[in-house]
Amino acid sequence: MSSTSKFSKLAGISVLAFAGLTAANAVNADNWRYAHEEYEGDVQDVFAYKFKEYIEDNSDHTLQIYRFGELGESDDIMEQTQAGILNFVNQSPGFTGSLIPEAQIFFIPYLMPTDMDMVIEFFRESEAINEDFPELYAEKGLELLQMYPEGEMVVTVDEPVTSPEEFNNKKIRVMTNPLLSETYSAFGATPTPLPWGEVYGALQTNMIQGQENPIFWIESGGLYEVSPNLVFTGHGWFTTAMMANQNFYNGLSDEDKQLVQDAADYAFEEIIVHIDGLADEALDKITSASDEVTVTRLNDEQIEAFKARAPQVEEKFIEMTGERGKELLNQFKEDLKEVQNN
Repeated sequence: MSSTSKFSKLAGISVLAFAGLTAANAVNADNWRYAHEEYEGDVQDVFAYKFKEYIEDNSDHTLQIYRFGELGESDDIMEQTQAGILNFVNQSPGFTGSLIPEAQIFFIPYLMPTDMDMVIEFFRESEAINEDFPELYAEKGLELLQMYPEGEMVVTVDEPVTSPEEFNNKKIRVMTNPLLSETYSAFGATPTPLPWGEVYGALQTNMIQGQENPIFWIESGGLYEVSPNLVFTGHGWFTTAMMANQNFYNGLSDEDKQLVQDAADYAFEEIIVHIDGLADEALDKITSASDEVTVTRLNDEQIEAFKARAPQVEEKFIEMTGERGKELLNQFKEDLKEVQNN
């Protein structure tokens, strides 16, 4: 189904929600609208409410937040933001990759460090993040306000896996992102791209049918699977981005532009505190809920076997994005070296 058709199907929701609202009057509205692609209490939701907190504590503006499904899928809320119906949107590069191919860089395995402090410093200081990406988003009518990490990527499978060979013939559900599929193909698995809503629907079907073993739905790094075996490969951090409709942003007063920037910075600092230890807490809850859960953390030798397959994903990224993607990748690596040498 085309994105235009899917967008049209949302008429019953968006028209009722925004009757009479146009891009022009949205610019002047005191009540701003912000949609993200996760559920209540998830990282994007926490970020959104911290952003809202700062806006409402420091101005007369109010902020209405819409969670996943309330206004459609990830591509739907992006279309609404580009159209000016929404003022702000939070969307991961996993979905933005179809709009901005270079955003798929975050799915090149073993590009990012595993140390959280290094990851945070990279997001704070990186030229690629803070200078190059805003230009790419601007070309699509978007004002990039903040990129931030959500947590380490985790693979869940039907049995413990410690090598690429053990991934052979494993069917894994992934975001509808070409490079993400390339990554898990390189690891030996057979990826099946699915929109978030379809994955959730598949989970509900499995739960209704019933299973002898407990069902766990792990969302991390755009990889979804219903199974009780978690594998930590150390291959990356799930990244997301918060942005504004550029016409809306450019139409703000200097005071309100600063307010929005300060609110995004505030939410970033708050979310860094929030995600520290969050994965361990979630893992404790999962393992405490059932004796069937296994957790596998690859050792250095096992990781090297997966890391050896990363170059083919880099090549695919450059093939998808051309010279500009190659330049971005080089800048990315330079920024990471600076962080690692500090």
